[in-house]
Amino acid sequence: MSIDRVQLSGKKILEKDFKTGIRGYSQEEVDEFLDIIIQDYDNFKQEIDRLNEEIEKLKNNRPTTEAPRARSTQQSSQVNYDVLKRLSNLEKAVFGKRYADSDE
Repeated sequence: MSIDRVQLSGKKILEKDFKTGIRGYSQEEVDEFLDIIIQDYDNFKQEIDRLNEEIEKLKNNRPTTEAPRARSTQQSSQVNYDVLKRLSNLEKAVFGKRYADSDE
């Protein structure tokens, strides 16, 4: 839910005037409850603002991750090639040339 779509604010709740009926609610109880709601709305608004600021900070401080990943993949494939080459040489040394030729 976007904060822009919120229909109530602490001020709107405070200024809301209800009609009284013959057997209506206690005005003091309603006012006390509305005061609690106003405090909660204000606290939620502050927390939302704080979180939005934190999101913006994180977006601005985020390092670009695409370039390091590309380098990492390239380094990884180079390491894999080296490991495979070493393994091939080791197999030739252990099992002899005949084993290496039959595998290819």
